[in-house]
Amino acid sequence: MRLRIDELAQRAGTTSRNIRAYQERGLLAPPELEGRTGYYGEEHLRRLELIGRLQERGFSLEAIRHTLTVWARGGDLSSLIGIENLLDAPVATEDPREYAREELVERFPEMAEEPGLLLRALELGLLEAVDDDRFRAPSPVLIEAGTELARVGVPLEAVFELVRSIRPDVVDIARRFVDLVRGYVVEPLLVGSPDPHEVGATIEAIHRLRPLALEVVRPFLARALEDAIRDAVQDLAAGAGDGDGELAG
Repeated sequence: MRLRIDELAQRAGTTSRNIRAYQERGLLAPPELEGRTGYYGEEHLRRLELIGRLQERGFSLEAIRHTLTVWARGGDLSSLIGIENLLDAPVATEDPREYAREELVERFPEMAEEPGLLLRALELGLLEAVDDDRFRAPSPVLIEAGTELARVGVPLEAVFELVRSIRPDVVDIARRFVDLVRGYVVEPLLVGSPDPHEVGATIEAIHRLRPLALEVVRPFLARALEDAIRDAVQDLAAGAGDGDGELAG
């Protein structure tokens, strides 16, 4: 493969200006010169693709330069925190939504009588204040679920208590999944001198695994919910039967 700088930029999805900047920062080796024309090869393209992936994951150019330098020298990756921080990047599953105070009161009439309930929602992180009259919900799905519960008569404070009580369990599930990936995928990368391209591929794999954790939990929750509903119905039926027996006696 022999590419001029504009051809390389097109293949890598970047610009010639960025390529020159990467060379100046020591991120990319200079091209092979023939006269006044520089030619780039497969290694340059792979390096640019890796740089692009790391930038998408939040790595600064300086962090990328340091990382690539360590790899090139056969250093120990345990001194680098960039890979570790990858697991802490947010997993966006839905877009936040803003609600006016009036809309929240319409959804949750209790808020009109008990203003402290709005403060409780803020404390739990269900809402974030934008200004005095507008609030942002990081997870609108939770607001919709709360609206339905309120509509069928569940007190808002009871909903908040449910959120408070299940949050530690959810945090534990998330930490268990992260520990699993950290121990079997990330930590092996922190020993020795792995191939940068292999690390780039692993980063992509981790990026795909994070939302997968949500899908892993879903069937277990669905089955547990079915069991809980069945048990509740059986308990209600048994209670009704006992009441019939007392009346008959």
